[in-house]
Amino acid sequence: MTEPCDLTAVEARRLIGIKRLAPSELLESCIARIEAVDHAVNAMVARDFDRARTAARQADDAIAQGKHLPPLHGLPIGIKDLEETQGLVTTFGSPIFRDHIPTEDEGIVARAKQAGAIVVGKTNTPEFGAGANTRNAVYGATGNPFDPTKSAAGSSGGSAVALATGMVPICTGSDMGGSLRNPAAFCGIVGFRPTPGLVPSEKRGIGWNPLPVLGPMARTVADTALLLQSIAGSDSRDPLAGPVMGGFFPPHQVDLSNLRAAFTPDFGFAPTERIVAAAFADKTASVRQAFAQAEDASPDCRGTDEVFEILRALNFLSAHLEKTRTRPADVGPNVRANVEEGLRYSAADAARAMTEQTSIYRRWQTFFQRYDVIITPAITISPRSWRELYPAEIDGKPTRTYFHWLAMAYAVTVVGHPAISLPVGVDANGMPFGLQIVGPRGGDALVLSVAAALEAMLATDRRTARPIPDVQRLKAAPAIRTMDGFIGFD
Repeated sequence: MTEPCDLTAVEARRLIGIKRLAPSELLESCIARIEAVDHAVNAMVARDFDRARTAARQADDAIAQGKHLPPLHGLPIGIKDLEETQGLVTTFGSPIFRDHIPTEDEGIVARAKQAGAIVVGKTNTPEFGAGANTRNAVYGATGNPFDPTKSAAGSSGGSAVALATGMVPICTGSDMGGSLRNPAAFCGIVGFRPTPGLVPSEKRGIGWNPLPVLGPMARTVADTALLLQSIAGSDSRDPLAGPVMGGFFPPHQVDLSNLRAAFTPDFGFAPTERIVAAAFADKTASVRQAFAQAEDASPDCRGTDEVFEILRALNFLSAHLEKTRTRPADVGPNVRANVEEGLRYSAADAARAMTEQTSIYRRWQTFFQRYDVIITPAITISPRSWRELYPAEIDGKPTRTYFHWLAMAYAVTVVGHPAISLPVGVDANGMPFGLQIVGPRGGDALVLSVAAALEAMLATDRRTARPIPDVQRLKAAPAIRTMDGFIGFD
């Protein structure tokens, strides 16, 4: 692929800076790609082409006039449909907000625009981000770019698919149970869950709750770091946000031979599918030798399932209790299930969960005295049909909850550590496979640096290089909206 839309964000921005690529040219290439393939995957669900073209012409003029160019100048961006965007319909994947047009930008959107990014449109998400299968009753399902009948995961599934297919070079996302990392792994791109508060969120309902975060997605680690540099910051509206120390772009060079790495296929409790465990063993065989120390080890994660289940339910009570009471017909099964679960818990349950969360966190800090990073599979299963509301079983064993299959991701969420999903080839089913790299408390720069080093090392081998979907096949593919079950919650 040689179209401008297939350039990395870093390379596109370099060419823009030296006047070898006009922002308007890049935008038109992205729009052409959207129009050519989105019928097959349904990723860019609300489009803002007219305003984007106006912004691109203004970006062209700024270059011609010799003005200072911000770091994302002229780069098209997709905004997850959970993030409010001024003048552009923002539905949160819910019929309740089908016609909701915000009058101002959410903070992350405003910071991306201030850095020069040009909003092309909104990317699809499950209803209120629940369920990790990008499908809703407003826009329908988003298909995996490697097989549109399969799930793109979620909840940032639309962003992941838009990136993988070259619709845009950068996208925003969010993460509680792995919503940045899961779709990145399923679609062959990079998703980074930063330390809570690093990317401020003024919409976090429970302000001191570290579970939900905002973060960047892109096709490479460097592109991800470039976007992170622009959306990170301090915002007094977010109690967790503080001064950002140091830079993230470009990722610092790191000598892996000085680092100690722990490898675990399941954190000791995640229901990892056999095909995933086999792929993990295969992909990491060549990685281990790069580290000073590479051992099979995991922090003590006892109690993580229950802690996440309770704390997640409290979040859903805070955000969605009123909707489920006043408009139950317009609320999907995943959201209802979490609200109903939350109503069953007592104050004693909440206190127990928060106390146990602290204990798990402290056990992780002891673990990181012995290791610098943890490497795991990014997700527990190979992509399945998007018609499956959630995986009810893994290798024949029933899952605890509709989100139990996200345990590889929420093990990290519970303790608030930074983590990234790095694409490393495909699994035995021919579907993208991702490694999760987890850093120490506050180790965002380290995670990005280790990921960049591994990306460079693995890119030279087709078995571990980032997989790229067949755009020509997608162009000729039938429209996903013609598939049975396309629209709906379940």
